Amino acid sequence: MPEFDKYSPIQNFDDLLHSFQKGCKPKSKWRIGTEHEKFGFYKGSNLPVPYEGDNGIEALLLGMKNGANWDGIYEGDKIIGLVDGMASITLEPGGQFELSGAPLSSIHETCKEIAQHLKCVRRVADPLNIGFLGLGFQPLTALEDVPMMPKGRYQIMKAYMAKVGRLGRQMMFRSCTVQVNLDYSSEADMAQKYRTSMALQPIATALFANSPFAEGRANGYQSYRAQVWTDTDPDRTGTLPFAFKKDFGFADYANYALDVPMYFVKRDGIYHDVSGHSFRDFMAGKLQGFEGQLPTMSDWEDHLTTLFPEVRLKSFLEMRGADGGPWSRLCALPALFVGLLYDQGALDAASELCKDWDYADVEGLRRAVPFLGMDAKIRGRRVQEIAIEMLEIARAGLNARNALNAAGDNETGFLTELEEIARTGITPAQSLLTKYEGEWARDMGKIYENCAY
Repeated sequence: MPEFDKYSPIQNFDDLLHSFQKGCKPKSKWRIGTEHEKFGFYKGSNLPVPYEGDNGIEALLLGMKNGANWDGIYEGDKIIGLVDGMASITLEPGGQFELSGAPLSSIHETCKEIAQHLKCVRRVADPLNIGFLGLGFQPLTALEDVPMMPKGRYQIMKAYMAKVGRLGRQMMFRSCTVQVNLDYSSEADMAQKYRTSMALQPIATALFANSPFAEGRANGYQSYRAQVWTDTDPDRTGTLPFAFKKDFGFADYANYALDVPMYFVKRDGIYHDVSGHSFRDFMAGKLQGFEGQLPTMSDWEDHLTTLFPEVRLKSFLEMRGADGGPWSRLCALPALFVGLLYDQGALDAASELCKDWDYADVEGLRRAVPFLGMDAKIRGRRVQEIAIEMLEIARAGLNARNALNAAGDNETGFLTELEEIARTGITPAQSLLTKYEGEWARDMGKIYENCAY
């Protein structure tokens, strides 16, 4: 495979495929990368944490930079993130604090990484009176009261979101997720994993549904985060029809990405607003404001990060359907999809589970699950029933992997909480609502007490 200078002009369509082809690697080199977001709040008042100030996000980042083995990421003179090897900490638009974990060999290592991260964050955040909340949607603060982080791309996105959907800004500023990034060996392996995980993503949404509150009250949904994504931007979100084609491959995703409207072009650290224009025009040298210029591989890979389907393809696959939650479920999401996708027998069984589902089935389920949770149906089958079967497959896949920790335990223990959710049919959101209406007496403060890390 030829090497590409990320700043050399892209010459043709085939060059675009390199971003995906370079992800092909033997099974021995497959890794697990887990990302999670969390809401910062001030203890006592439960107000969101702004960027500026002696006890703001900037102070938190600088404290972690100075007190741990992190290097700063800057935009202009503002620190906007941290990096340590292949792991990074970044800021979402409303200050959601995100760990993008390093590619690791096992879920045991992933859980250790998350635990160390949370310990490091607490060590710096506690003196600043900052806590962090594990939910899928901001439960108290209204959109207009959420502070905005000083990142140029977010200014462009915020303005564009208002043009393409009702809830895009809600997604930007008030939602949190947990994701897992997984590898593939070939184009065919990618296609099987992509199609299967896309079909099963709504089942994961139900298992992880954890956003039943907004603006100080119950919002009527089990996963309001997932509901928000149904009205964010139809060009770049949701279920992708071409993923269900028998011959789906890299070129299909590249053609899709070429026509998804761009947000920006980055030059010399500055984000230039080209929102609504096509990367295909950029390829033809016709992008408004950049006429006669051709994009680079860096431009293409930046653009790929602005696509938000339920499963995103880059040089790996991103599972994007789950609400943020407690430490235990941050480890459970990688366990679920590693179990389903990293053993061929399990992958074949998972593919068989959803083999008759088409785009309309899956997209319909994606829109039903935020409200109905485990009671949603696809082709007459309840999500709860499918979730039980899916978790059995995942457990078999993890047993086959037999990745052991120092105590001799494999990774199946990370599925236990999900198996209980599936067995009872009670989502995390429903459990929270029961407490909210009962022992918490509708006191929103209890949510901050009980759902903080």
